[in-house]
Amino acid sequence: MRRRVRETDEFRWFTARAWTNRWYPQGVDVGSWRGRRTLAVSWFRQDRSGNHLASRVVLIDLQRSRHIDIALAIEEDGELQPARIHTGGIAWFGDRLFVAATGQGIWEFDLGEVREVRGTVARRVRGISGRRPGARALVAVRTHVHPVALRCSFLGRLYDEDGASLPRVLIGEFRADDRGRIGEFTLPEGDDGRFEEKDRFVPTIGHMQGVVRWGDRVFVSQSDGMRPGTLWSGPAGALTPLPYPLPVGCEDLALDPDAQMLWSLGEHPRRRVVRGIPFVRIGLDG
Repeated sequence: MRRRVRETDEFRWFTARAWTNRWYPQGVDVGSWRGRRTLAVSWFRQDRSGNHLASRVVLIDLQRSRHIDIALAIEEDGELQPARIHTGGIAWFGDRLFVAATGQGIWEFDLGEVREVRGTVARRVRGISGRRPGARALVAVRTHVHPVALRCSFLGRLYDEDGASLPRVLIGEFRADDRGRIGEFTLPEGDDGRFEEKDRFVPTIGHMQGVVRWGDRVFVSQSDGMRPGTLWSGPAGALTPLPYPLPVGCEDLALDPDAQMLWSLGEHPRRRVVRGIPFVRIGLDG
């Protein structure tokens, strides 16, 4: 990957990932992987008809600009199958990775039990057909499907005004009109745990792609085709657009208190970027 640090902190793919129309990046969050600060980006794979074939999360070492791929999988009848979901947004809590499975609730994967598979299984979970000698893949397996009474297009995390992560998420709906809803939910706990809804609001913003909250301030990303995206900010009931543009084809959002960054990313081929915007540019003191 290439990294450029100027007004923003940007990572760009220096491989076919920059232009492929088979894989699309969607979700983003920040966490720790094997003791190192890490940026996670979720991707989905599709065929020419737009059918989902597989999904993965790419973990980027924020100091070394290196990355590893982890295929997302489900277990059926003792065999691993690819997780054929849109991965519209992610929220990373320790070993728990929550993924927005548009129209199918929130899927949870275990990053604490990542395993390596080879051969046919590796090709299958990566959505690859044909034979590739020596194929292998790291895999995180789904542990729960959490039903939620929303479309679950994206989700993001919440922090208090001091930057402490809260055990809650915001789950939202992408719609072309301005009737998309965003709900605040507590995290499920235990085998029978569920997302418990605590609040819901309608920002009256079309094409919402991501949401996070810092204290009382909500941030929402809004895409605009092949033009730069818009970042909205403010109390839940009174969001206003900020002048700082988001990437073209903007998607999910993630807050990074340690680096004092708001992360977003662009999905369109040849314009793909993972961008960190300093807090000072969006009116946060950190």
